[in-house]
Amino acid sequence: MSRILCVVQDFLSDEHREKIRQAADRAGFTPYFFTSDQRDAAKEYLKDCEVLYANQADVLRDTSASLRWCAAASAGADAYCADPSLFPNPDCMLTVSNVYGATISEYVVMVTLELLRKMTYFREPLRRHEWLVSPPIRSIKDGDFTILGTGNLGRTIAARLRSMEARRILGVSHSGRKVDLFDEVLPVSQLDTVLPRTTFLIMALPGTPETVNILNRERIALLPPEAYVVNVGRGNAVDQDALMDALNRDAIAGAALDVAVPEPVPADHPLWETKNLILTPHISGNMALGYTRDENVRLFCKNLLRYANGDTPSGVVDRARGY
Repeated sequence: MSRILCVVQDFLSDEHREKIRQAADRAGFTPYFFTSDQRDAAKEYLKDCEVLYANQADVLRDTSASLRWCAAASAGADAYCADPSLFPNPDCMLTVSNVYGATISEYVVMVTLELLRKMTYFREPLRRHEWLVSPPIRSIKDGDFTILGTGNLGRTIAARLRSMEARRILGVSHSGRKVDLFDEVLPVSQLDTVLPRTTFLIMALPGTPETVNILNRERIALLPPEAYVVNVGRGNAVDQDALMDALNRDAIAGAALDVAVPEPVPADHPLWETKNLILTPHISGNMALGYTRDENVRLFCKNLLRYANGDTPSGVVDRARGY
């Protein structure tokens, strides 16, 4: 009986499908392709598939104990780990795709420059055709940055900032283990001592129970008035009410959020009117960039061959920990 690979993706081009077919043939699999609106047609194959390449966790509900590997096209695993019953096979391996570093790090650089160069100050006057003199600005060059999260995404952001001559990059992680590209890495247990000397905080955390509300009201109050906050991890890592309050009182200098709670943000939500806030609709790490789509497929094909050879694919998630 042929080993079945089910692919449930909406972003694939004909070229992507051909690359997956070639890899599947070399790995000894028969691939079946579906889009997210073809779930009914997919069910017949999902119940017998050994490998699933998908970008929606609920597709797992149509699989069976025959599923041995779920390759998620996303960078985050929280949607897959929140409900253990999603996996009919409790021993099913889960991997995520660490290919979003380029697009998310570029977003971070973009909003960092907007904040440091006071673009929020100019935005409304320019709409009114007012020509303003620039207030004092800051630069990435010779700047100090704290990155909360030192995984693939945090490391890629650090590399971009380093290339723009940041003076010091401090990492904060669960373990505090040394990581290249960071001048120093401290454990999250020392976060309260880090925040009072943090002038630019970038949050690149996975979604786990430990990261929920990690930047709470008390910790926001520890930040100095000149501090900026950028969050590209998960919206629930920040106490949004406390952040809005701090921004509206000028207790901190500004913030950029690409993630929020809830999403989409309702039209009447106070986030839209918060001072010195750049709010974007979760656009930093989606499939809009062609490079991200190409790399996602390339990595899956590489991992499929590793899996077929009995090797462990990259990006394996500890489902109990959520990353």
